[in-house]
Amino acid sequence: MIALELSAEQCAAVEAPFNGCFAIVGSPGTGKTTALQARIARARSLDTGAEPLVVASHGSLARYAVELLDARGRAVTLVDDTDALAMLTTASEPLFAMQWGAFAQEQLDPEVSGLRSPERFVQSAFRLIRRLRDADVGPDDLLARSLAGATDFYANPPNLADPRLLAATKNAYHDSLAAGGEELTRQYRREVDLAKILAKMYEDYIGLVTATGRMTARDAIVAARAAIRDDAALAADLRERHRFAFIDDAERLTGAEVHFLRAIFGAGLPGVTFCGNPSPAIFTDRFTLPDETFGGATARVELHTQQRPRPTIETHRAPTIEEEAGYIAACVRTWLDEGTPPHRIAVLFRSVRCAQAYEAALLERDIAPAIAGDANVFADRRALDALALLWNVYDPFRHDWLLRTLANPALGLSDASLAILCTEPSDPQRTLFALDDEPAPTTRPSRWDPKRDLRLGWNVVRGERDDALGSEAAARLIRFRSQRERWLEAMHAQPFEAFARLVWREGLAREGAPGSAKARVQQRVLERLLAHARALLARDAEATIADVLEDAERRAHGDLEMCLPFDSAQGDKGGGDNLGFVVLASVEAVYGREFDRVVIGGARAGTFPLWYVPDTFLFSPRLGMIPKDNAGDARASRTAKFSYYMFKGKGRDSYNARERRAFGYALARARERVLVTASGTATRGVAAPEFLEELRR
Repeated sequence: MIALELSAEQCAAVEAPFNGCFAIVGSPGTGKTTALQARIARARSLDTGAEPLVVASHGSLARYAVELLDARGRAVTLVDDTDALAMLTTASEPLFAMQWGAFAQEQLDPEVSGLRSPERFVQSAFRLIRRLRDADVGPDDLLARSLAGATDFYANPPNLADPRLLAATKNAYHDSLAAGGEELTRQYRREVDLAKILAKMYEDYIGLVTATGRMTARDAIVAARAAIRDDAALAADLRERHRFAFIDDAERLTGAEVHFLRAIFGAGLPGVTFCGNPSPAIFTDRFTLPDETFGGATARVELHTQQRPRPTIETHRAPTIEEEAGYIAACVRTWLDEGTPPHRIAVLFRSVRCAQAYEAALLERDIAPAIAGDANVFADRRALDALALLWNVYDPFRHDWLLRTLANPALGLSDASLAILCTEPSDPQRTLFALDDEPAPTTRPSRWDPKRDLRLGWNVVRGERDDALGSEAAARLIRFRSQRERWLEAMHAQPFEAFARLVWREGLAREGAPGSAKARVQQRVLERLLAHARALLARDAEATIADVLEDAERRAHGDLEMCLPFDSAQGDKGGGDNLGFVVLASVEAVYGREFDRVVIGGARAGTFPLWYVPDTFLFSPRLGMIPKDNAGDARASRTAKFSYYMFKGKGRDSYNARERRAFGYALARARERVLVTASGTATRGVAAPEFLEELRR
């Protein structure tokens, strides 16, 4: 049967022996997953009594690690990167308060790259720690490599006057290369201090993760690997239980995940089958390259036969983003009218954080987009409106949220009405007794009078300025006040979800007619908010409405939020709650998925690819820490090592090469037709390439 259904290459992949590590590789559309599924069926037919470990989607290996830790009595709570960043911030509080003993003993100098901006510093540190965890590099290893790299570089510095180095460095940063021995010694000391600080932050973060059991997926992988490494009997039991492992999309494996598999199956990974494409490295947060993963295979079969036709490619450049978005929406509308199911259409970008114009154009044509990728649902205007209403019930003196509600369409108060509500009443009725939770009045009138600062809240809750408002505005405010009193009772009497649904049903302005694209997208945003609240309350039985609201507010201001792409059970058919929605996503969010029609929007410099912006500090296994900013008593804004590394490591060229791979991967997501669009005038493409123009040529 296999010979009839599969190609000769696929049959060779299926029938390959299981005694070593085997790889099925090929470009998109060559039938790798089909061959892998047949190979899994063959392994199960051997009747070994073992159940193979099948990793069919990204993240399933981490879930397996969590189950393993739970079975060993380690309570683990999976958290996302936003929670992990908050944990690192908590662990780093003594650093920013300069309370480390190393500072008191003058062993460390606080004048290091980026430390003057604590919030940015901890975010950069977390991005580094995230990549180090994926690469299975611990704090001690980080410090050792950093010290060795610093010694090697500064003991034998390169020729900073090399004409090639000068030509590759912008004129604005030539001063960073004019560094003599004294300046390099100073930079060396700052770099060593930076490495020690980062290693200590990393160590404290791991300590907090271990103590609380709150782990990201990468933390769980590292912890599970350590548990297996320290228990030979457990490793033997797992190896006997599974015998075989099958990893689809193996190019997404991190170094820590490969080490985890080695801990279970042995150093040579006998019985493990990798399946994927070893060439495209499109992810922006990884140290591990795909060829390192597939390089561990002792044998491989490469599939060459394309099992689907090449799609038709069209291009379009519009004068403005708005016109580009309108053209995309018109094409998608045509495809829908021709009979293409919505979930078989994707509008892809390198990042969807700034795709509001494209979403608005789709909604104007009654096309409902399902956003997936690096968009922050908590910063969505519809989510902010919904959260504002909940804040109004819980704390009416959070005036930022209250003003948002009063100015929104449901109430629609004018600026003049809002100004009135922020003023003192002409003849205020003072209460006879001040409640304990009310702010005490100041002894003399001043700009910072607490009662004045809370005046908007009092006027809304008590109606002390209703008489100064117009009749219609006063009626709306009275209605809102009545609703809030009812919502306040529900907040104390009902579960959070029932309370939130009541508030939103009665207080939110509906977007679009019932059943329209705007209404469906608004409902989808609300459901995502509720899903996150349910998860938070499930993790912490003692969490209150304040915890839910404060968590949402913190996430709205972060840059690590992700809209989960798709239900892993949906496969390429895009079922579940994505039916009826056109996919609007970043390239990484649709990894492994295919569509009939694809639009690649914003294929211009700065959008796809995004501008190349190096982080505050980089890390190289050979050179160690590479700080960008030259801190302390410095004449140049950048360090000499950073300018040299950008030249020697060809950072910009490597970045653009990865972006080209991502663009090619986006093109390969289409089965039938691809539309590539951009807006504005094409640039020369020196610093950042113009993919649309490259495609045309």
